[in-house]
Amino acid sequence: MADRFDPRATDRLRAGSINAQTGVPSAAFDAGLRSYMLSIYNYMTSGILLTGIVALLFAQSGMAAQIMFGPGLMKYVIIFSPLAIVFAMSLGMNKFSTAALQAMFWGFALLMGLSMSTIFLVYTGESIALAFFSTAAAFAGLSLFGYTTKKDLTGWGSFLIMGVVGLIVASILNIFLKSSVMGLVISYAAVLIFAGLTAYDTQKLKSMYAHVAGTNMMGKVVIMGALSLYLDFINMFQALLSIMGNRD
Repeated sequence: MADRFDPRATDRLRAGSINAQTGVPSAAFDAGLRSYMLSIYNYMTSGILLTGIVALLFAQSGMAAQIMFGPGLMKYVIIFSPLAIVFAMSLGMNKFSTAALQAMFWGFALLMGLSMSTIFLVYTGESIALAFFSTAAAFAGLSLFGYTTKKDLTGWGSFLIMGVVGLIVASILNIFLKSSVMGLVISYAAVLIFAGLTAYDTQKLKSMYAHVAGTNMMGKVVIMGALSLYLDFINMFQALLSIMGNRD
C-alpha cells in the first residue's frame, strides 16, 4: 500500500484525554480505532475463506486438474489475473471508489481460489490443514505484536520489500534451475519475510487511522489494509505448506 501517510503517528497523538491531532476524546478515538482494525480483519478473513472455498470446490469439480495441469492459456490467465488486480488496486486507489475497490477485492479473492486449487491436487488434506492452522496461529501472534508493540517498525519496511523482490527474482530463476534445495531456501526465507511484514503492516495500518478517521479515504484504506494482510497470510501459508506439506 502506498506510503502516503506518516506511518507511525498514532501512539504519539495522545495528550491527556484528548487526541492531539483529531481533537476527539481518547476513549472515542480508541473505540474508532478498534472498529477500524476489526473491519480490516473481517475483510481479510472473509477473503481468505472465499479463496479456500473456491479452491476446494474447483479442485473437487475436476476442472482444476484439467485447466491448471493441462494445455492452453487459461491457466496463465487464472494465475496472473490476481497480480494484475493487486497492481490496479494499488496504483488506482485514489481513482477508484470504495465500492469499486470492494468489488476488486472480492474478485481477487475468487481468482486466488481458482489459482490455489492445485494445492488440493498436490498435497494431502492433513498437510493443508496443518499449514493453515500453523499460519493462522503465527499470523495472530505477529499481528498482535505489531498492534501492541511500542517499538517503531518503520525501519523494517525497506528491508522487507527488498526481501520480497529478492524472493521474486529467486523464484523466477528457480523455474529454470528446478533446484529443490533452492526452493526450500526460498520457502524458509518467505516465511521470515512475510512474518515480518505481518507485524509491520499491522502497525502501519494502526498508525494510519489517525489520518483517515472521518474522511472518505477510510473505507478505501480498510480494503487496501485487508488486501495487504491477506497477502501476508497467503504467502506465509504457501511457504509453510511447501516446507511441511506431504504430497499425495
